[in-house]
Amino acid sequence: MNCCALFLNSTLFPITINIKSVMFKNQSFFLRQSSVVSANLSTVTKHKSLSSVYSNSLRVLEWDKLCDSVSSFATTSFGREATKAQLWSLNQTYEESLRLLEETNAAVEMYNHGGCRLDFTGIDVVLVKSAIQQARRSLPVDGNAAMAVAALLQHCETLQLNLKAAIKEDADWYRRFMPLTEEITGFVINRSLVKLILQIIDEDGSVKDSASPTLKLSREQVRMLERKIYQLMDSLIRSEKNETPFLEVSNIDGRWCIKSGVDQLKGVKGLLLYSGSGRGSIVEPLSAVPLNDELQQARASVAKAEADVLSMLTEKMQIDLDEIEKLLNSIIQLDVVNARATFGLSFGGTYPDLFLSKGSGSSTSVVYPSGNKNSNASYPIKREWTLYLPKAYHPLLLQQHRQNLQKARKDVSNATSDIRRKQQGEIMARKGEKDVDLPSLKMQVTALEQAHPVPVDFFVNHKTRVLVITGPNTGGKTICLKTVGLAAMMAKSGLYVLASESVKIPWFDAVFADIGDEQSLSQSLSTFSGHLKQINDIRLHATSQSLVLLDEVGAGTNPLEGAALGMSLLESFAETGVLLTIATTHHGELKTLKYSNDTFENACMEFDEVNLKPTFKILWGVPGRSNAINIAEKLGVPSIIVDNARELYGSASAEIDEVITEMERLKQDFKEYLEEAQHHMMLSKDLYENLLVARRKIMEHGTRQRLRKMREISEAAAMARSILHNKVRQLRASAIQSSQPTPTHKSQHALVISRQHTMAEYTEPPMAYKSASFIEDIKQTPSEKSQLPKVGDMVHVSSLGRKGTVLRLEPSKDEIVVQTGNMKLKLKLIDIEK
Repeated sequence: MNCCALFLNSTLFPITINIKSVMFKNQSFFLRQSSVVSANLSTVTKHKSLSSVYSNSLRVLEWDKLCDSVSSFATTSFGREATKAQLWSLNQTYEESLRLLEETNAAVEMYNHGGCRLDFTGIDVVLVKSAIQQARRSLPVDGNAAMAVAALLQHCETLQLNLKAAIKEDADWYRRFMPLTEEITGFVINRSLVKLILQIIDEDGSVKDSASPTLKLSREQVRMLERKIYQLMDSLIRSEKNETPFLEVSNIDGRWCIKSGVDQLKGVKGLLLYSGSGRGSIVEPLSAVPLNDELQQARASVAKAEADVLSMLTEKMQIDLDEIEKLLNSIIQLDVVNARATFGLSFGGTYPDLFLSKGSGSSTSVVYPSGNKNSNASYPIKREWTLYLPKAYHPLLLQQHRQNLQKARKDVSNATSDIRRKQQGEIMARKGEKDVDLPSLKMQVTALEQAHPVPVDFFVNHKTRVLVITGPNTGGKTICLKTVGLAAMMAKSGLYVLASESVKIPWFDAVFADIGDEQSLSQSLSTFSGHLKQINDIRLHATSQSLVLLDEVGAGTNPLEGAALGMSLLESFAETGVLLTIATTHHGELKTLKYSNDTFENACMEFDEVNLKPTFKILWGVPGRSNAINIAEKLGVPSIIVDNARELYGSASAEIDEVITEMERLKQDFKEYLEEAQHHMMLSKDLYENLLVARRKIMEHGTRQRLRKMREISEAAAMARSILHNKVRQLRASAIQSSQPTPTHKSQHALVISRQHTMAEYTEPPMAYKSASFIEDIKQTPSEKSQLPKVGDMVHVSSLGRKGTVLRLEPSKDEIVVQTGNMKLKLKLIDIEK
């Protein structure tokens, strides 16, 4: 009985016990409650029926083989068992499946980090479990078991420290390692217990001499007595060696004796322990008896001292026994998560986007077929899918191919080594042994490398409830069904789906499958009857959250009846609201369901008519057509037979095939046009992005230029204001000085000051004018600036409106001393005119 059946039976067992207890306790009560018991029995029967149909479905999908493959990646024996049990417990809810996927993803992140990998190869979980059981029963823990406990605690501490170091380096790792972060940081480790175990237990599991003074003395006593006995035996053998040459020391039940090749030892007095005709004898010398007795007592003292030490260690361990057991269980669960993650990494799996569908007719979720969810929002390529599974591999086929390739490469390596050793003369060729055909082995490796399993693409629209796949035999239809079924089971169980791109897959409460030969000899059922029984059971138990896979529906009977029955069955699955039904068939009538029911969709397996072999690729939206007559014609079957077959096949069928051929051609043309359109769309997208970048750069350049010009104008205006203010102050000062000598001059000076105030307060030129005049002054040529007046020249002082004579020049300061009447004025060059 498989694990699933055991789980269901163990769940339902209390119901049977309750029924029996009621029966024996009160017969009348049992009669009154017969309806309740009948309901319980019907529930039990229903669960057993569900278990049976579910287990049959998993068997034909080869789920058990996949579970074995995943569990092989666990690093402990208990981890392998727990992995199988977890994968077989198929009663997970949607939330539990999401939690399992989060655990797997966290383990992948830890593996990619490198410093926190979940590798438990150094832990002997069997010995740790034995130590816990012995301590529970207050029995002394074995030394090897104690060392296993120490290894467990040390490994947990190392893992915890590595995790904390990673989080300290980058706090984001705390989130990326969730939910395993909480589990690992919650480890409670008694470091003093580890230190105690390492102090008293040696690496080989023996108790150290330093564990206790009594043990040290007892062992020294044993070694001393063994030396004495050895010296005694050596002297006895030497004295008897001349008379009895074949003598040796032997240990019988812990007592040292002398073993002789003859039946009697005449020169050695002692206790005869064994004597056989022609087999020699064993004698314990009388002189060795006291020493042997003393040695036995000393060994008993050693055993007691060791037992005392182990008892003390067991008492210390019992204090933290619950925490040790929790750590063991945590390590086993982490090993299960590690097995799931390592399996996905080993075969190139991807994290599945698992969603919960609302049932029939509901919209699921948006998926980007390109696999890039961060595409530019201006050019989304969106579509709603029930199942988006691009480039998905069958995990068992991928594993088998890898094993075959590894074996072929190993054969080449071994053959190369053998040839090299033969050339060096290390080994001689055996007579009749054939030489290794190394080129042939290398060709096998090359062929396997090129014959990589072909992935399949499944894109099922959210409106589709039934998908009908047609195609030739050995075209890959059954492999496609198993790939989808296993992918659904893997996502539900917390495994990465083996696909080259991110997949979107609904959470299915159950995956039901009818694949292969279902002939039942025990029930006297034919193959057709076996299939019908399985399909009927599936129809009874499938829900709006189920996935149904039917291989060659309607096969095994009269083609007309089989086609009619197949159409009726598929329509019933569509009407009952099963989330998704995928069926393969050879019946052409099933292809027409799409044109009368929107919930149906067609697909076919592509066939290469040139090379006469399948390509194992799916063509979507196109029903498959018959290739038997065309293949027969290309294989050289006489034309009269081919023409007769076409006539018997019927012109209507031939016309249908022609329509299908035209549809395939249009499908191919549409695919090419679509790829071309996508290519041009990508080019236009790149051009649009480049234009946006250029526009942004131009705007930034214009902004920088405006700011630069405004800054230059502001600086020039500030400088012009400063110069004008200096001129006004100088004029005021010169006016005050010129008005001091005479009253007439004072009145004139007051008049000048009043005029200057008026000019400064009311007629000060605008800022733009001052800036312009300053700029014009700056723009004067050097020749204009070099025409300075000479001493003695007559100049006109514009601020006073009077003429004066130049007395002195100071070109370095741009100043000049002028005398007007009785006044001497020091002016700037710009204040005078020649």
